[in-house]
Amino acid sequence: MPAQKKAGGERWLLTYADLITLLLIFFVVMYALSNVSAKKFQAVAISLAQAMGGAQSMMPNPGASLAPGMSGSDPLEGIDSAMEAAEHMNLEQIRQELQDFIDQSGLGGKVTVNMEERGVVLSFQDVALFPLGSAEITPVAKEIIAKAGQILIKGPWYIRVEGHTDNLPIRTSQYPSNWELSVARSTSVVQELIRELHFNPQRLSATGYGEYRPKAPNDSDQNRQTNRRVDLVILKSKYETAEPMMQKLSAGDIYE
Repeated sequence: MPAQKKAGGERWLLTYADLITLLLIFFVVMYALSNVSAKKFQAVAISLAQAMGGAQSMMPNPGASLAPGMSGSDPLEGIDSAMEAAEHMNLEQIRQELQDFIDQSGLGGKVTVNMEERGVVLSFQDVALFPLGSAEITPVAKEIIAKAGQILIKGPWYIRVEGHTDNLPIRTSQYPSNWELSVARSTSVVQELIRELHFNPQRLSATGYGEYRPKAPNDSDQNRQTNRRVDLVILKSKYETAEPMMQKLSAGDIYE
């Protein structure tokens, strides 16, 4: 009898071990959900499933779901959709803050903001930032960029700064073509964000499209004005693969 009592008294260890395992899984999942990247969450979920059952699914033949329309569906697809919806809400909040800034600053005729498939696009007409044919940011434009940047810096997303021109040719010693001018303007905005707001350079990129991504046909002065612009694109996380990733550095690598 004493031996049986002792053996039975240790059964609580099994329950305790199960509880600790479930808590570990719970906190790992919560950590993964806190990350915007759906790809990273999928990797964690698959690793957990393989560790616990040797497969991506705990049940080889999932039965009918309690939720209508979800029978036999991949649970990771539902997670991806939920995370995309949450990201869209966050980006919409950024878009609304930028729109409020535009309205309060009286920039409605020179600055616009829209939600596109690739993300939020904050578009500046060139007259809002630069003198004609120049890539030097005006003092007033620096204040505009600083205020907009305080909103943009909040999120974790990549920001691509895109320079655009009209089709009127330019040929100067500084800018042999519209390509150089568009790149110089986007680079000037990037440098301003880094210098004044201490933006993480890894979140920024600059590119120039010259005259080859017009919003409207270059057949009138008004349309040409529309095409001369600088766009700040807040990219959705699913487009991260379009940006080159930073390579891991070895212990011997040094930043100058």
